[in-house]
Amino acid sequence: MAVNIPGIIAIVIFYLLILGIGLWAARRGAKKNPDGPESEDVMLAGRDIGLVVGMFTMTATWVGGGYINGTAEVIFDPAQGFIWCQAPFGYAISLVIGGLFFAKKMRAAGYVTMLDPFQRRYGDRMGGLLFIPALLGEVFWSAAILSALGATLKVVLELEINTAVIVSAAIAVFYTLFGGLYSVAYTDVIQLICIFLGLWISIPFALTNPLVSEIGTTTETRLLYTPVNASVYNRTFNQTETAGWYGTWDTTYTGVWIDYALLLSCGGLPWQVYFQRVLSSSSALRAQILSFVAAFGCLLMAIPSVLIGAIGSSTDWPSTSYGKDPATEDPPQASLILPLVLQHLTPVWVSFFGLGAVSAAVMSSADSSILSASSMFSRNVYKLVFRQKASEREIIWVMRASIFVMGALATVLALTIKTIYGLWFLCSDLVFVILFPQLISVVYLQFTNTYGSLCGYIVGMVLRLCGGETIIGLPPAIKFPYFVEPETQLFPFRTLAMLCSFVTILLVSLLTQRLFKGGVIPLKYDIAGCYSPERERNGPKTTEVAMNDAGYPETAFPPEGKYTPYDTSKL
Repeated sequence: MAVNIPGIIAIVIFYLLILGIGLWAARRGAKKNPDGPESEDVMLAGRDIGLVVGMFTMTATWVGGGYINGTAEVIFDPAQGFIWCQAPFGYAISLVIGGLFFAKKMRAAGYVTMLDPFQRRYGDRMGGLLFIPALLGEVFWSAAILSALGATLKVVLELEINTAVIVSAAIAVFYTLFGGLYSVAYTDVIQLICIFLGLWISIPFALTNPLVSEIGTTTETRLLYTPVNASVYNRTFNQTETAGWYGTWDTTYTGVWIDYALLLSCGGLPWQVYFQRVLSSSSALRAQILSFVAAFGCLLMAIPSVLIGAIGSSTDWPSTSYGKDPATEDPPQASLILPLVLQHLTPVWVSFFGLGAVSAAVMSSADSSILSASSMFSRNVYKLVFRQKASEREIIWVMRASIFVMGALATVLALTIKTIYGLWFLCSDLVFVILFPQLISVVYLQFTNTYGSLCGYIVGMVLRLCGGETIIGLPPAIKFPYFVEPETQLFPFRTLAMLCSFVTILLVSLLTQRLFKGGVIPLKYDIAGCYSPERERNGPKTTEVAMNDAGYPETAFPPEGKYTPYDTSKL
């Protein structure tokens, strides 16, 4: 196959557009602070994100390359279908939960990163431990989508995979390096517009292609086209019926479905990419509103991907220019169904916009994850653990170096590791199992302490790892109920691990509180300093108060009316 010149031109134009918008936003942000940027300006855009830009960037929290490609893949995959398309609904629910229960409290307290309340309540070292799953989730997510982009461009455009990944990562790192959240937010606007228009322009042409059956007739059954032999020159296929794009419900996997539904709706909360947007809002109320609007945006942006997946399921693929069924290839190419539909079922000028939308979607995901990981490292690890007296200028340069390192790390992982998605799935599980119960505890349960947090961390991590992960070849050490040999867990063990972690936090916190405050264990053994007289009298250490503009030392989340943020008019 020759190199797809129109496709390459489309992607180059979209990349230049994104780069130009990113640099313009960086310059616009610099004009607001002519004396030099503060670290919070880079991380949170001066807490001055407008309503319209805020709606776009909050929606882009989850709507990106993995979201639009993954949704189309699940619809097209004969083994899954719409019944298993949980991400749009799960992430929308997570945004609603965030808006109802977490956005207002976090923004009103004036925190800078998601880890700030943890370090204030549980101390710097515990905050550093919680940084690990948060960091791994962000970096592996960036690597996964860069890897997916490289594979897509290699198949669709015949473009060398290393070039595609490196150029994409370099552009995202470049404008994020100079503009921080200003660049991320404004490029999100363009990227979401590109995704929406690019896909919706393509859908009418794909639907009316003569090789595509009416998608309403393939909801329950569809045809698979399997080659008669392995010859690359073979053009004869056997037609077999299989489940349609709606999917079929197998009660055997009910526990698995519930497990993933809870993972998406609850595990989608404790991510810095979300709280980065929450904390950049100009007020606590606006942070809530943006969360609710973004939930609707997630569902809206999934519609074209669902339709494209259904179109792919209704296509006579051997008769197309692609010449084979992506579902029956070895290995199956279901993950590429969205760009394949754009390239082979639409006119060249339409696929021009569609392929640009795919690349824009990947950029939308990569830049925010890289910035999130860098923000947490520069503030919660470098400044609060190693260099408490670091100047703002020093933090800015550490953050810029972190952006470069995180981007380079994600790129190297994307090019060298073949199981990126498996690693990201495992890290996402750890975010759900470890960070979600920790987030509930630090926000709503003021009696929880460092001992409970540490024990809950260990219990959750051990139980999750013992459940195994087939994608990366990690065998199960614990066979939960309904286990199917050799390594299939049908029980919702991720949710069980999360609940065990949460219960451990509560029980250990209550137990240690009673033991230390009741005098059963002398305070000299309180190695975490949770109940030391100095802490009881003066509140947490300065390094534990991990925020610049909130000042009520007794608790991480004081009662209503006790906040003292930097500007009370913004509450």
